[in-house]
Amino acid sequence: MDRAPHRTRSPFVRMLSPLRDFLATEASGAILLATGAIVALAWANSPWSASYEELWSSRAAITVAGHTLDLDLRHWINDGLMTVFFFVVGLEIKREMTDGHLASRRAALLPAAAALGGMLVPALVYLSIAGTSAPRGWAIPMATDIALAVGVLTAAGSRVPASLRAFLLGLAIVDDIGAIMIIAAVYSTGLMFGWLAAAAAGVAATLAVRRLGVHSTWVYVVIGGTVWLGLYEAGIHPTIGGVIMGLIAPSIPRLRPELIDDDELTDLSDVHAARTTSDVARGSVSVVEWLQHVLHPWTSYVIVPIFALANSGIVLSADGFVDAVQSPITWGVFCGLVAGKPLGVVLATRATIRAGVADRPDGADSRRIMGVGAAAGIGFTVALFITELALTDPVDQSNAKLAILLASVLAAVVSIAILTTGSRTATATTSE
Repeated sequence: MDRAPHRTRSPFVRMLSPLRDFLATEASGAILLATGAIVALAWANSPWSASYEELWSSRAAITVAGHTLDLDLRHWINDGLMTVFFFVVGLEIKREMTDGHLASRRAALLPAAAALGGMLVPALVYLSIAGTSAPRGWAIPMATDIALAVGVLTAAGSRVPASLRAFLLGLAIVDDIGAIMIIAAVYSTGLMFGWLAAAAAGVAATLAVRRLGVHSTWVYVVIGGTVWLGLYEAGIHPTIGGVIMGLIAPSIPRLRPELIDDDELTDLSDVHAARTTSDVARGSVSVVEWLQHVLHPWTSYVIVPIFALANSGIVLSADGFVDAVQSPITWGVFCGLVAGKPLGVVLATRATIRAGVADRPDGADSRRIMGVGAAAGIGFTVALFITELALTDPVDQSNAKLAILLASVLAAVVSIAILTTGSRTATATTSE
């Protein structure tokens, strides 16, 4: 088979293209995410506010093989649709660790250290403020919303070097890994080992059919559904199943590039040829890349905005605001995101660079790293998600959600202000 030289992509370009597509989708999706949150707030505080809670509290039941799941609409979104979101997170983690910015130890150390600092310090800040009243909420300010954080860096434009965008993405990916581990270890209760064994059998079946060379998407969807159900009934949050399925997806192409005929990639002469072209194109990239290409727009443009719409409807009132101001939960979450996140990111980054185990991102100085740290304080999606798991009292949930919304807005404003002022000076120097 002949392969034209001009079609060959260098390893750097192959690594950069998925990153560019990922960042572009996240930045665009941030607008819809913010829109969903704004609509939810307006709806919950409008004359039609009763319909907001009625909608998300309405129940729907599904029966499969004699087993019935009866959940309200909000839980179908949080436990069901968000599994697809976490599946894409698992795919991105897999891609970054095999062919991306976390593939080598030295490249992964800096964002990993920054993420760990950005999780530890906010948790300590929260516990110092609200540890005696609601200790289970310590993980809420640890989260970073990739979509909104990337959107802030995009709003800052050319003042932000591409290396810092990659640094933020790596930080957010490690942050997501931490959040996933916390959800699995802390917010999963009452383990049913029979169902857990069923979920493990589903994972083993996925590995088996993958080894046998089965490529049918529906086979993996059915097995993935079994894993989801097993985890749900076992008492482990079922979104973990999405992450697991993403992590075990193949990261190498089914077809070797040198064996692909260029003519097959351009032949659209009839329906059969078009199908062949589609199959060859799909086989020329890894399953991870193909699934990201297909599913990432759905999660960014549909699922996450729906999640924001279903979970951001906080009733705002004078009495409620007074209660929130007096609540340590509000201040623990707010200070953890606005102050704890950037402080943890900056301290961990400086310590790692000074230890000589990682390099500073090109074009990044302390000011810009502080700006990225402030952007990491935009917790939103995952923070709201953890709030639903960590806090059971509706008032506590409302106070935490209000803190998340206010902190995310302030963190975005601070990040843009830092990244867009003094940029000429920052470009000229990278000193501490």
